[in-house]
Amino acid sequence: MKGSAIRRVLPGFNLSLGYTIFYLSVIVLIPLSGVFIKTAGMGWSDFWHTIWNTRVIAAYKISFLTALSAAGINAVFGLLIAWVLVRYKFPGKSIVDSLVDLPFALPTAVAGIALTTIYAQNGLIGSKLEPLGIKVAFTPLGITIALVFIGLPFVVRTVQPILQDLEKDTEEAAVMLGAHRWRTFSRIILPEITPALLTGFALAFARGIGEYGSVVFISGNMPLRTEITPLLIMTKLEQFDYAGATAIALVMLVFSFIALLIINVLQSRISKRTTSA
Repeated sequence: MKGSAIRRVLPGFNLSLGYTIFYLSVIVLIPLSGVFIKTAGMGWSDFWHTIWNTRVIAAYKISFLTALSAAGINAVFGLLIAWVLVRYKFPGKSIVDSLVDLPFALPTAVAGIALTTIYAQNGLIGSKLEPLGIKVAFTPLGITIALVFIGLPFVVRTVQPILQDLEKDTEEAAVMLGAHRWRTFSRIILPEITPALLTGFALAFARGIGEYGSVVFISGNMPLRTEITPLLIMTKLEQFDYAGATAIALVMLVFSFIALLIINVLQSRISKRTTSA
């Protein structure tokens, strides 16, 4: 109506926005700012020496490479699992669907102990792989498997709703026009699910970088070989080296934020390109 104020669908916008900002500040921004404040107390030379220590750099590599590998594996197989759950009907489907969320409900320490027991040299699977020269427990491969376990639900649960909302008419039209299955998937289905797939990949990657409970047992915690960065931070804290712990945490925070920012930008561009097309 002319001359009247714009009425919002949901009342109390200013109050809700203020509460949202306050809540995020208390839960996220203030604790994270503590990392910057604590690290600022270090001298530049001490900070540089701490974050570029040989042991610390090795932990960075282990954490980032295993998290990246696990997120990539989950992107492929998470999409496959989501596709099966959405497009097919089979006995026990509800059980399989519930098992996907098991890593969310299971304590990470329990998952780590279980995986270590299974993949150890005398374990159910590890004993079968040992004669083949494949060692899983106490290696980067074991860390990757643990991160795949805890990161899989992120990909499945972000892609699954998008697949459910996809119209099958376009796929059927493409098949009737002679398009092969791969062409139909790559040209019609994949562009629609790519933003959700990138979101699941980012969530799995972020979870993998900071994961501690499920990794600390199967990694073996060997410096320069299988020591993850969260464990190194815990070691610093146990030694009352709070400044060193926050310095390493700050590097992890910055790299994680940059990685998530890049993925979000790519996701936004792909969404705009798909919408405009």
